[in-house]
Amino acid sequence: MKFLDQAKVYIRSGDGGAGSVSFRREKYIEFGGPDGGDGGRGGDVWIETVAGLNTLIDYRYQQHFKAKTGTHGMGRNRNGARGADVTLKVPAGTQVFAEDNETLICDLTTVGERHRIAAGGNGGFGNAYFKSSVNQAPRHANPGLPGEELTIWLRLKLIADAGLVGLPNAGKSTFLASVTRARPKIADYPFTTLHPGLGVAKVDDAEFVIADIPGLIEGAHEGVGIGDRFLGHVERTSILLHLVSAMEEDVGKAYRTVRRELEAYGHGISEKPEIVALSQIDTLAGEARAEKLAELAAAAGVEPLALSSVSGEGMTEALRRMRAEIAGFTASPDADDHDDDDDDAPVSSGDRTERRV
Repeated sequence: MKFLDQAKVYIRSGDGGAGSVSFRREKYIEFGGPDGGDGGRGGDVWIETVAGLNTLIDYRYQQHFKAKTGTHGMGRNRNGARGADVTLKVPAGTQVFAEDNETLICDLTTVGERHRIAAGGNGGFGNAYFKSSVNQAPRHANPGLPGEELTIWLRLKLIADAGLVGLPNAGKSTFLASVTRARPKIADYPFTTLHPGLGVAKVDDAEFVIADIPGLIEGAHEGVGIGDRFLGHVERTSILLHLVSAMEEDVGKAYRTVRRELEAYGHGISEKPEIVALSQIDTLAGEARAEKLAELAAAAGVEPLALSSVSGEGMTEALRRMRAEIAGFTASPDADDHDDDDDDAPVSSGDRTERRV
């Protein structure tokens, strides 16, 4: 299944049914009179989050959705039936924007959440409604009100607890593959990752969701490279893991480049708690490792972690720090004391099709 995180959709709610003009004409009934029924209400257009979806790919092949028109009123005071509703099913984390792609209509974050996007038109009154002492034989009825039509944008922002950021080839996909059962594409050339990916990591019996997005390069906020459009998928995260490759000639510059792009994007991403890590540390030894760590510490202003997804060095420590930040508490010393021999071993968990919310 292809990943699609934005779609443009045309929707139209149903028109109301027209009222009926009718008169009783029954044998042996002395007095007749108007008996036209009301028209039925047009169908609504709803949007609902459902489990088991993580992409908007369905809306690549169908972009027009129209609810049914209400049934017209009939004689013998029979009212028309209501038109059938239309429901757009989307994954949790979907935002609905107006046609300008800026005005937010609703933000659906939990499974089962519903929102009415367009209301159906009211049905018209039949001539029986207009009967009065001074107008005992009205010969007119109301037409149904038209439904609403509009174009909306659906924009998916994955719901994850932690997000991975960094330059291309910083080791983000390798990290995700090492600590979860996700299987992103991994290769030794830039922009291997073209679409965001999710994985569920487990450490000390606690699970959390990690999002991996395509790498950022200088000028991403202006559309350079893949751009920054996928940064929306880490807007909802509690913490960022910023990976800087140990193979970068200037690790300080690599760190600052990504930070500038996060600040230029805005939406509060640059203000999120951040864990800085020097990845692919297995490629360095001795003085070279110490120099790179010192350079990165000077640029970031914090002591970075040393990570290797290949050897497993520092992986459990990174997961525990991420878990502690997500849970809003400091990991207990007891949790760090046990299984010291396995501290550097990557931890994986089973697949999940959806995040518990």
